Amino acid sequence: MNSIKKILAVIDPSKEQQKGLLRSFELAKKSGASITAFLSIYDFSYEMTTMLSHDERDAMREAVIQSKRQWIESLIAPYQSELTINCEVIWHNRPFEAIITHVIDQKYDLVVKGTHQHDTLKSVIFTPTDWHLIRKCPTPVLLVKEHAWPENGHVLAAVHASCEDQQHQSLNHRIIKDAQFVAQLATADVHLVNSYPGTPVNIAIEIPEFNASEFNESVKAHHKTCTESIAAQYGISPALCHVKEGLPEDVIPMIANKIDAELVVIGTVGRTGFSAALIGNTAEHVIDSLNCDVLALKPEGYVSPLQD
Repeated sequence: MNSIKKILAVIDPSKEQQKGLLRSFELAKKSGASITAFLSIYDFSYEMTTMLSHDERDAMREAVIQSKRQWIESLIAPYQSELTINCEVIWHNRPFEAIITHVIDQKYDLVVKGTHQHDTLKSVIFTPTDWHLIRKCPTPVLLVKEHAWPENGHVLAAVHASCEDQQHQSLNHRIIKDAQFVAQLATADVHLVNSYPGTPVNIAIEIPEFNASEFNESVKAHHKTCTESIAAQYGISPALCHVKEGLPEDVIPMIANKIDAELVVIGTVGRTGFSAALIGNTAEHVIDSLNCDVLALKPEGYVSPLQD
């Protein structure tokens, strides 16, 4: 993402304040992008009104769509003079499918959506729209929370620097490049965070001569070297590299809070299906633990399951 020309701002019909839309305005002012305020609505009761004819049901749906369009137009009206904004309201019973299909068809550069806390147990059974977007949207997805983006702030890029897998290495580079691009727009600096696993307890128990402390130091040094090496390729100071032992979902929020980051940029492999329901993705585990925005990226060449 070396430029942003088209932004899809997802409207939440249940919210008075549209955090995603407001963040889109900020980004568009700095990047020159056009914005589409997008709303997918559906009411099953309109489909079940059998006493009405097909044409009458169509007319009722169209009336709801027009009402929502007028509401969105009132939201974007104050910004029309300085930004290129239009609105799109469609009738669809699966919002994430409507969003992703529109993104693919119209080739958007960025999806921006306001988000909020999820109930952990419910999230496993009823996957929220933003989790579907993280898993299946080929375009970068910016999930917006309450944190403002003041100038001279901090963007945190989460990398897996020691991984030798080509896909993960490629994703590391994309994460840093996109973090620097957004940081330039926001007049912020870029920090890197890399977590690493601790020594398995059973090894220390089963092999008495095993020096766990020495092993831990060796692992930390390796991850530190790898992280600073990739940082150097992008002119990022070692002082802005954070290498910590622990799970990514614990370490990333901890560092984000420590530096008061405005944005965390993270990669997701787009796991879907049963394994995703049971395991989830690191990005998903991180989202609810952060009080700042999250930019979720896919690996190069990722193809959405909704793509033909």
